[in-house]
Parts: sequence; C-alpha cells; structure tokens
Amino acid sequence: MRVLCGEEIALGPGKADLLGLVGETGSIREAAERMGMSYMRAWTLLQTMNACFREPLVTAARGGKARGGAGLTQPGRKALELYHQIEEESRLAAKTTWAQLRCLLKD
Repeated sequence: MRVLCGEEIALGPGKADLLGLVGETGSIREAAERMGMSYMRAWTLLQTMNACFREPLVTAARGGKARGGAGLTQPGRKALELYHQIEEESRLAAKTTWAQLRCLLKD
C-alpha cells in the first residue's frame, strides 16, 4: 500500500517501517542501521514524508555535546497508526483474492 502526494510516495511499507523505528529508537541513524540503509537515504525519505504532509511527521535535533535525537510528532504517530489500519483493512478485504493469487505462485 502506497499513499501518494502528487508524484511523491508520501508513505509506503518502507517509510512506515522507518517511521516506526525512528519512534522506537529516537534516532534516525539507528533506525537507518536497523533497516540496512545509509543515514542519508533515511534522512531523504524522512524529508520527503515531511514535505508531503501538512505538518512534519518527524522532528530531529542535531547531535553534538547535547546529543541530538529524533522523534515522531503527534501527526507522525497518527499517520503511522492510520497507515497500519489501512493495511489491515485492505488485507482483510482482499483475503479471498489474495489466496487465489498465492495459488498461482511457485512454491
């Protein structure tokens, strides 16, 4: 499931995973490492998400002596919750058709 904003993918499976990990770890770097991607790739994905929504989904503070960090905003938590709800509702609605399609796949 992908949520589009014009030509951009505002939210999809990978971006939802990244958002969840940022929320869990409080760190873009750690979330990126857990997903096996570079910090710059994660930063770019988060910037795209922030640009697509009316309010930022993630806020970040630079590192240094004060130790930076990142976290989900209230709209970020809500967007992630709604995305997971759409996934679940879609999975349930397509259960029969998905089973038929799976039968066509190789074992």
